[in-house]
Amino acid sequence: MITVDGVQVKLDGEKNLLEVISKAGINLPTFCYLSELSVYGACRMCMVDADGHLVPACSTPPVDGMNIKTNTDRIRKIRRTIIELLLANHDRECTSCERNGSCKLQAIAYQLGIDKVRFPQATMESPVDASSPSIVRNPNKCILCGDCVRMCREVQGMGVLDFQFRGSKAAVGPAFCKPLAEVDCTNCGQCVQVCPTGALSVKNDVPEVWAVLSEPDTFPVIQVAPAVRVALGEAFGLGKGKEVTGKIAAALRRLGFKRVFDTVFSADLTAVEETHELLGRLKDGGPFPLFTSCCPAWVKMLEMHYREYLGNLSSCMSPQQMLGSLIKNCLCEDVSREGKKVVVVSAMPCTAKKFEIRRAQFEESKPVDLVLTTSELARMIKEAGIDFEALEEAEFDEPFGTITGGGLLFGATGGVAEAVLRTAAVMLADEDAMKKIVFDEVRGLEGIREAEVTLAGNKLKVCIVNGLGNARKLLEQIKRGEKHYHVVEVMACPGGCAGGGGQPISQDPCVKKARISKIIGIDSAMKLRLPPENPAVKETYRRWLGEPGSQRAHECLHTWYGPRKRIAGESIAITGDETAKLSKGLKPVDVEVCVGTGCYLKGSYDVLKKLMENVNSNPDLVGRVNLKATFCLEHCDQGVSARINGKIVVGITPENVLEVLGKALKEA
Repeated sequence: MITVDGVQVKLDGEKNLLEVISKAGINLPTFCYLSELSVYGACRMCMVDADGHLVPACSTPPVDGMNIKTNTDRIRKIRRTIIELLLANHDRECTSCERNGSCKLQAIAYQLGIDKVRFPQATMESPVDASSPSIVRNPNKCILCGDCVRMCREVQGMGVLDFQFRGSKAAVGPAFCKPLAEVDCTNCGQCVQVCPTGALSVKNDVPEVWAVLSEPDTFPVIQVAPAVRVALGEAFGLGKGKEVTGKIAAALRRLGFKRVFDTVFSADLTAVEETHELLGRLKDGGPFPLFTSCCPAWVKMLEMHYREYLGNLSSCMSPQQMLGSLIKNCLCEDVSREGKKVVVVSAMPCTAKKFEIRRAQFEESKPVDLVLTTSELARMIKEAGIDFEALEEAEFDEPFGTITGGGLLFGATGGVAEAVLRTAAVMLADEDAMKKIVFDEVRGLEGIREAEVTLAGNKLKVCIVNGLGNARKLLEQIKRGEKHYHVVEVMACPGGCAGGGGQPISQDPCVKKARISKIIGIDSAMKLRLPPENPAVKETYRRWLGEPGSQRAHECLHTWYGPRKRIAGESIAITGDETAKLSKGLKPVDVEVCVGTGCYLKGSYDVLKKLMENVNSNPDLVGRVNLKATFCLEHCDQGVSARINGKIVVGITPENVLEVLGKALKEA
C-alpha cells in the first residue's frame, strides 16, 4: 500500500510511481514518458516528494509504505521553472504551428498557469528541414525530450535520429546533420506520433489539394483508406474508434471532389493478385517467404537494408497505387478525352504514402497525385466550416465503392494475411475454410505472430509482423535459417495502419486497440467478406484486366522494386591529381569505390586497399588514377560496386579489381 496525497493506493505490480499515482486519479505532466518506450527520465516534469525526497515518478519503483506528495509548493515551482526554461528556448509562433491546439508543451504551460516567461527568448535559429516528402523537422521547436530518438531506435529499429552536440548547443537530428531525405528514414511517421511539440510534423499538402479543387480544368477524384474511417471521428470529438464512413463520403463531396472511392475495393483486388502470386510460388516451389508489399515504409527498409530479399517481395502495387492506376488508366479515359485532367488524391493513415507516390517507377504513370493524411483531411473539413457531426451519411461511388470485409481488414495488423487466406480458400475451393472465414490465428497485437493454416491440403506457414524493429528481428532469424514461412505480412507501424503516422495523435494505448476492434467489428457484420466474391472486383477483371495475373493485370496492378541507397554523400578523395598526367597526353581515370554497408560487408575495404597499393606503387598510375571512396551506388545485391569514369561496374572482388582497373585504363 502507498499513500498518494493522503489517498491509500494498493500496489498491483506497477513498474513505477507514475503508474501508481495514475491509479489515484492524478495525471502528472510528462514529456519523455511513453509506456511502449524505455524509461528516460529527462524532462523532470513528473518530480514528486517521496518521504521527503524529490524523485522522478517515471523512473522510481514503488515501495510498500511510501508516502507520496505530488502537489507541494516546491514541486509546483520546479515544474513552472522547467516550462519557462523550455519556452525561453522554443519558437513560440504557436498560432502558425502545425500542433497549435494539440501541443503538449502548450497544454502543460496552460495547466500550470504560465502567463509570462521570466527568461529572455533565445535568438539562435536553426534551418527547418523540409527535404522529406513526408515529414518536416523544425529544430527550433524541439524540447530535447528524446521521444523520437527512442521510438526510431527501440520500436522501429532504424536509429535515424539521435542527440547531437552538448550543453546549450544540444540538438536532435540525423547523423552528420544531414537532411531527412538523405538518410535511411523510411517515412513511417512514428516519430511525429510521439513528438509532444511541432518539432516533427507531417508535411502539409492541404494547399495543393485546395488548388486542385479550385482549378476548373481538373477532375478531382479521391480514395479513402480502410483505417481512416475509424480514426477521423477522433479529430471531431466523436470518441475512440468511432466509424464515420458515411460522413467521410458526404464531407468529401462537400469539399468538391467529383468522385469518392473506397481503397478497400483495391485492397480486395490486392488480395486476389497477391494470392495468385502465392499459389504460383507454391506450384513452382518458391521463392519463399512471399513478403507483402502494401506498406511503403517496410518496402523502403527492405530496399535499403535487406536487398537480398527483394525477390521475395510481392510485385503487387499497394492498394493506393492500384486504385489510382485503375482510375486513370481504365475508368477516367472519357474524362481525359474531354480535356479534363484527372487528379487522384488519397486520404491515408500513413505518412509513407506521400513518399510512395514519388517513387521512380511512378514518375511517368503517376497513379496518385497527392496524399492527405487523416489529420490533414480533418483540417480541410474544419477549414471549410463543415459541421462533420451533423452530416447526413452518404455512399462511396461505384464501381470502386463495393467492398468486402477481407479488404477492410487491411487497416489492422494481420489483415492482409487474413485477406490472403480467405482468398486462397476460395481459389483452392476449400469449402470448410470459406465457411469459417475468420482466421483468429493471425489476429492480435503481438509484434511477431506465427500461424499454420491448412487449406485444401496445403499447409501454409504464416507470420505477421508490425513495427520495423520486429521486422528486422524476423529477417535476421530467416537469414540464419531459424525460421521458414510461406507468407510474411509486414506493417511498419505498431498495430498496422490503424496506428499509422498520419492518424490523429494520441498517447492513449487504448485508442489504437479501439480502432482495430472497430475494423474487426465492421468486417464481422458485413455480408461480403471474401475478396474474390466482390462483384465489383469480378466486373473489373471482366471489363479491364482479364484474369488474375494476366499481362494486363501486371501492367495496371504490379510494379518493381530495387536496391536503394541508405545515405547520400559526397565522394572522399584518396589518391590522384587530375592535372598530373595531362601534360603527357594521358587521360585521368576516376574510380569511386562504394564503401556503403552492403558493399563493405562484401569486401569493398579490401578492394579499395588493393587499388591504393597498386596505384601508389606504380609510377605510371600515380596522379593518373583519381581514387575515391563513395557511399551507396545502389547495386549492393550484385557484389562490390564502383563508378569508373561515370560507368557503374559491379561484382568487383580483391582478386579481379586490378583486371577491372586495367580495362578502364585501356579504354581511357
